[in-house]
Amino acid sequence: MIVLGSAIGTGIFMVSSETIQMAGPAVLLSYAIAGFAVFLILRMLGEMTIENPDSGSYCAYAEKYWGKLPGFIVGWNWWYTCIVVSMLELTASCVFMDYWFPNLPHWITVFVFLVIIYAINMINANAFGEFEFWLSCIKVFSVLLVIVLGIAVILGIKGGKAIGFSNLWAYGGFFPKGAKGLLFALLSAAFAFGGIESVGTTAGEADDIEKTLPEAINKIFWLRVFIFYIGAIGIIIAIWPWTKIALNTSPFVMAMDGLGIKAAAFIMNIVCITACLSVFNCMVFSNPRILSSLAESGSAPKFLTKKNEAGVPTTGLKINAAITLLVVVLNYFFANLFNYLVSIVLVSEIITWGAIAITNMRFHKKIGKEASSKLKFKVPFYPLSNYFCLAFLALLLILMTMVPGYKTGLIALPIWLCVLIVGYACKQMYSNKKKKISSDNLNNYSK
Repeated sequence: MIVLGSAIGTGIFMVSSETIQMAGPAVLLSYAIAGFAVFLILRMLGEMTIENPDSGSYCAYAEKYWGKLPGFIVGWNWWYTCIVVSMLELTASCVFMDYWFPNLPHWITVFVFLVIIYAINMINANAFGEFEFWLSCIKVFSVLLVIVLGIAVILGIKGGKAIGFSNLWAYGGFFPKGAKGLLFALLSAAFAFGGIESVGTTAGEADDIEKTLPEAINKIFWLRVFIFYIGAIGIIIAIWPWTKIALNTSPFVMAMDGLGIKAAAFIMNIVCITACLSVFNCMVFSNPRILSSLAESGSAPKFLTKKNEAGVPTTGLKINAAITLLVVVLNYFFANLFNYLVSIVLVSEIITWGAIAITNMRFHKKIGKEASSKLKFKVPFYPLSNYFCLAFLALLLILMTMVPGYKTGLIALPIWLCVLIVGYACKQMYSNKKKKISSDNLNNYSK
């Protein structure tokens, strides 16, 4: 459910409009390339998780197989990612609410949704799973319904005029923006696949992980890439000219509205809001567990390990809620906040994905060739797959320098890394000072 929950969000319902404008129909290839790379990264995480189930996931693995500094950086970077994604999903939900209530203050939408999601996650993991199950059902059913409805429009079923697939090449061809557009679209396509690594944080609380985790991971490529993205967006482009899809809007709502299917447009807007809440729900569930893992390893204050009787890290939940509420203020001061958040999320995801690929290589080196050959859930094409993914991530960083809307993320990258390195240095100084005080006290006692 976490895999599906993170599969259908603003990436498909809103950011896809930008991706389509960058590449036209060729955007389908962009999703296929980005999806394949991220799928390989998830296989790397799955390989390590099956051998060492840990709710700290890749943060714990980075520290164990790579070093304390990488573990510190990866852990706090995921916390940062979850916070920014939460802000992004809440901001997007406000945009969708404007479809019905253009004068409704955004802070009301943010506050109501935030209270609902955090209240559910304060109960226990089962409450999260149950709520996420129904949200995911709504989204999956809706996307499949759009595909079926789109096919009916394309074929002219029930007396309508068959549109066919000519829209895929009628407006400048399949590659209207050329190879350049295809490459630029990789940025927002990669963003759309962000968050799938959160499935690793369920390792400490999932039953029969050796069966359920591989099944979930292997289905991602077929469900998320081919059905939810290539399938659904391909249908939208086929039934509605890609040149008429405006930025920062849902191509699903726009296509249905443009075709005069008002009821479908109304329902799709509800689904878009549901998608935002679902992804937000996944981030709220994952984030405090990462904080708890960091605290247990000494990379965060010990009070963050505090949990209620149901095992929910309530302290981390409350702190995250307070920080996420800052999105209200940010929306007031920054008109283009959504676009800024997209670029920042992509950069933070690149850090996480790169760390997973490198940690996986360190993992293989540490356990040795013989143990590697006996792994239960092997990475295909290792280590070529690792090098391919690292090259893909490097390409994304290069492309970000060429697209104005993504330069905010590049500016944030070195600043955030410096903050993390300084934070680690302060943590080490505090730890060393604490050890020295303990040692001095012990010596004085001995004397």
